[in-house]
Order: sequence, then structure tokens, then C-alpha cells
Amino acid sequence: LPLLATQLLWINLVTDGAPAPALGVDPPDAGVMRKPPRAKGEGVITPQMWWGIVYVGFIMAASTLVVLDASLPGGLIEGSGSMRYAQTMAFTTIVLASLFNVINARSDEQSAFTGLFSNKWLWASIALSVLLQMAVVYLPFLQKAFSTVSLSLDDWMLCTLAASSVLWLRELSKLARRIVR
Repeated sequence: LPLLATQLLWINLVTDGAPAPALGVDPPDAGVMRKPPRAKGEGVITPQMWWGIVYVGFIMAASTLVVLDASLPGGLIEGSGSMRYAQTMAFTTIVLASLFNVINARSDEQSAFTGLFSNKWLWASIALSVLLQMAVVYLPFLQKAFSTVSLSLDDWMLCTLAASSVLWLRELSKLARRIVR
């Protein structure tokens, strides 16, 4: 299994626990009150939002699977690690990708870099989530509970690089949509 049940529960806790309330205090998009209301029959989640959900989900899954594959012997990208190492790499990648996506989630239209540091609570929640993930990776009693192994700085860099693809590719899709309008 690429991820264990305890790891999946941890992902939900760490990536939603602190960041979700912090997003609630994020400043609204500029001009939000100048937009027309939704059409009467339109659902809460629009087709455009569904597209965004599927797009981001695909990027997060693909980046996690690439890191998993690169961490194991054989496969498309030759690796040399054990299954626990590969699971830890995939686990860390998906946590980081979810945190990069929190930055994207601030707006479906504006760049994630607009007012990037305007919400100190969001950055505090991201920092807390990263520290908690580091605890799971390095503290022996948590390593045992979550079946993780310690990662090197190079491992963290690979996980971060792969995870950040969700931010960059979502930014490109937002830019494309702004240009088309």
C-alpha cells in the first residue's frame, strides 16, 4: 500500500485541522462585491469548481506516485529505498502538496501570490502542520505509530519540489483563465 490508514487519517488532521480555520480569516478577493450573484439553479459547487478539484487531485496524486516510484527499486524511475522509506516519502509529499494547495485555495481566480503574506494565521497554521509532519518523521514513538523512517534534507527537497507542482500548475490554470476572459 502506498499509504497506511493511520497516515491517511494524519493527512486529514494536519492539512485540514489548522489551515481550514485560518483560511476562514483570509481577506476576501478584491472586487468580490462587484460580481453578480450565482444563477438561481446553479449548485454550490459549479462545473468550474469540479474541474479545479479534479485537476488539483490529479496533480497531487501524480506527484505523490512519482515520488513513491522514485523511492523504490524498479519502476519507471529507479530508486533504492525500502517500502517504509517509499511510504514515508509519499506520505510527506502528499502532506506538503496539500499545504501548497492551501495557498491556492485562497482564491479560484486571483494568483496565490496576491497578498501572499496578508494572513499571518494561514502561515502559522502551515508552519504548525510542517512541524507536526516533521515530528511524525523524526520522533521514534511517532515513527513506530505511523510506520515512518527518518528522511534526509535531499529527501525533503524532493518531496517539496514534487509537492509544489500543485501550486505552479494551478497558478498556470488561473493565469490561462484570466487571459481567456
